[in-house]
Amino acid sequence: MNTTTAAIEAKVTVATIRTWCRAGVIAAAKTAGRWIIDTASLARRIAIGAMKRPAKAIKLTADTLTAIGGRRWQKNGMDRVYLNDAHQHLGLEVSRYKSGNIWAAYLDDEKISNAEAGRIASAMDKVYFDLTTGELRIQGYGTPRAITLDEIRDRILTGLRTAVAAL
Repeated sequence: MNTTTAAIEAKVTVATIRTWCRAGVIAAAKTAGRWIIDTASLARRIAIGAMKRPAKAIKLTADTLTAIGGRRWQKNGMDRVYLNDAHQHLGLEVSRYKSGNIWAAYLDDEKISNAEAGRIASAMDKVYFDLTTGELRIQGYGTPRAITLDEIRDRILTGLRTAVAAL
């Protein structure tokens, strides 16, 4: 099974499934650049997760966001945590040439055009969590076609909450 199907079955993000694959939490093999996940191993992981205590309340604070790789910035009454790796929570995988140009791109394990990957990346040029308002802000200049800006925001927030819960 692929990462998207596994994420839906486990009720987690695609980024979490990829992390589980890399860490060996579930049995998986990478074939042609894509993870193929063992169904029985995923079922065991889901069963283990069901036995855990109820989830604690997840709060996106300056401390938790910097612990997962954010960088805090404060100036003139503004208090933000910039997230330079927000694309990892989106399910966007981009391979690049040494020149920096996009070689191949996948969104949720489905191949997308290099131009679309560029539009998605440019739509989220700056991603930060505004600590004064408690909102995730995304600034960019592209308009992707494969995914809306609201979907990008929702996916990133879900990924952030998952990463913070794993602390």
